[in-house]
Amino acid sequence: MDPRVKDKTGEKKKPKKMISMEAKHEIIARHERGVRIIDLANEYGRNPSTISTIIKQKEAIKKLQPSKGVTIISKLRTNIHDEMEQLLLLWIKEKQLAGDSVSEAIICEEAGAIFQDLKRDVTETEGESSQGEEGLKASRGWFDNFKKRSGIHSVIRHGEASSGDIKAAESFIKVFEKLISEEGYLPQQMFNCDETGLFWKKMHRRTFITAEEKSLPDKDRLTLALCANAIEDFKIKLLLVYHSENPRAFKAHKVMKEKLQVLWLANSKAWVTRQFVIEWMNIVFGPSVKKILNR
Repeated sequence: MDPRVKDKTGEKKKPKKMISMEAKHEIIARHERGVRIIDLANEYGRNPSTISTIIKQKEAIKKLQPSKGVTIISKLRTNIHDEMEQLLLLWIKEKQLAGDSVSEAIICEEAGAIFQDLKRDVTETEGESSQGEEGLKASRGWFDNFKKRSGIHSVIRHGEASSGDIKAAESFIKVFEKLISEEGYLPQQMFNCDETGLFWKKMHRRTFITAEEKSLPDKDRLTLALCANAIEDFKIKLLLVYHSENPRAFKAHKVMKEKLQVLWLANSKAWVTRQFVIEWMNIVFGPSVKKILNR
């Protein structure tokens, strides 16, 4: 719809000005000093949900300097994409600092989520004037171009990210061998744990794809953490992380998670976090290893 159409009062709608990056920093600072979201919304003439979106992204916004890159959220597609990619880069860096690996699929998913947040911010600010805006197509082509623009590397499409420190790994081998020799550890006492992503989607018994459709429905993803000792005669109960704590299928079939052959945990991204590892160590790994070594 044309943004210049008349409203019920007969007057032409005037799109509101964009929120500058400087104003965003000011909103965040004032909110941290105790100013309520509703009061900030009234003062800046914005919807409370717009202010909430800014507060939600405050950690990333704080790292964006107004003098670098995009300084305002514009209704132009390119500017929204620019800000989305800046926020996405900050997110990738945070994941790297946390020791988490990210694949192409995960990055594309996060890019879409950030883009939708920014687009919703603009839509609520401008009203109908931005509803026809083109969305983000986080495809393989987009990802390849994003890598070129941003300079990121060692990100693979499936499997394990090849971002390990090879020199550190090689030096650790000597340290590890020395530790085994000095402490007299047996292969039965040495365990290795690694995680892997599994893309799955149970399809209907009959699946029909029209000529116009380009692909099957999107994949669903979960993460598994597998662990066993060096001689592979003892495997630890798996850690499984999914995006749903209680899937509908569990309720339909009355599945009891405590009876599964895995420790089922969940977060929105289906990622293995430090907290999940600690929980798995305390609930599964520690008791299991103690029991087997006391035999």
